Amino acid sequence: MISSLPSAMSLTRKLSALLPTSARQLSSTRSLHFDKLGVIGLGLMGHGIAQTAATAASRGNLHSSIIAYESDQTFLDKGRDRIQSSVDKLVKKEKMTAEQAHSLMKKITFTTDRHAFYDVDFIVEAIIENMDLKKRLYSDLGKECKPSTVFASNTSSLSITQMALASGRPENFVGVHFFNPVQIMKLVEVIRTEYTSTEVFDKTVAWVGDIGKVAVKCRDTPGFIVNRLLVPSLMQAILLLERGDATTHDIDVSMQLGAGHPMGPLHLADYVGLDTCLYIMEGWVKDFPSERAFVVPELLREKVAKGELGRKSGKGFYYWEGRREGMLWGWTVGILVWSRFIVFPSLCGLKNTCN
Repeated sequence: MISSLPSAMSLTRKLSALLPTSARQLSSTRSLHFDKLGVIGLGLMGHGIAQTAATAASRGNLHSSIIAYESDQTFLDKGRDRIQSSVDKLVKKEKMTAEQAHSLMKKITFTTDRHAFYDVDFIVEAIIENMDLKKRLYSDLGKECKPSTVFASNTSSLSITQMALASGRPENFVGVHFFNPVQIMKLVEVIRTEYTSTEVFDKTVAWVGDIGKVAVKCRDTPGFIVNRLLVPSLMQAILLLERGDATTHDIDVSMQLGAGHPMGPLHLADYVGLDTCLYIMEGWVKDFPSERAFVVPELLREKVAKGELGRKSGKGFYYWEGRREGMLWGWTVGILVWSRFIVFPSLCGLKNTCN
């Protein structure tokens, strides 16, 4: 039997209330310069970004139009359906009227024609985490869009600087790392490079506030703030287990009851996907070999090599027997990787695979 704690949404609201007044008041700052918004990629993150911006636009004078793009009609339709389904649920729960839902959907123009971005003021990219694809996209956009268009990548771990240089207009380039699910999670990391103009950066921070989110500012550093703190902590937990210093159960319970975390680091790594953890950390080790905080445990390599990837494969640091299938929250949750409810491993019928 599964016992649940308060939902992610309610906890997020409580945490938001504890923020300093200055952070909460970001939403009162108006970014009147970004009139037309573009969103490239309508997958897990992109559809949420488009919906969030459209929600804000339908409630005030924010964006005159929002253009949502996918290169393939099938993916475009899927993205539109995701937004419509999410909006329909809000109407059913009486958190939005049918008229408001209709107004929200009318704000978004769905297209497979990238030429529609020519006169867009601000473009948020949310395609797959592949640097070569992103650089190719930005190289094309740099030639196709008007000179004043600002580009923003939603990457969670790739170099903003490399993409900015590929665009040919690095002064007009920022990172905007949303957290999943976008519609619920309040935090957005706004990342600047050494080339980003102060005006562009400030406008972007203001825009984040305009759409109801809380912006934190960061330089272009591996993992930015959240993942830079989170990923190495997961690696340290795996190293503790690898050395035999503590058991899976004791490591996770220690961080839950001793540090107040909603789930332990090994449980969290299973949720994220051990292959994803390995991919990110190996990339950081390669790019920053002198950074002592970046280390890849052999135990992690071994598990991935054996196909023990965590929740997605049914086995990682825990056996995920009878796991509930649902929305893939993915790595980008960052601080907290949630299923529908926060649960302690010991209450989920999970069995750990490593003593």
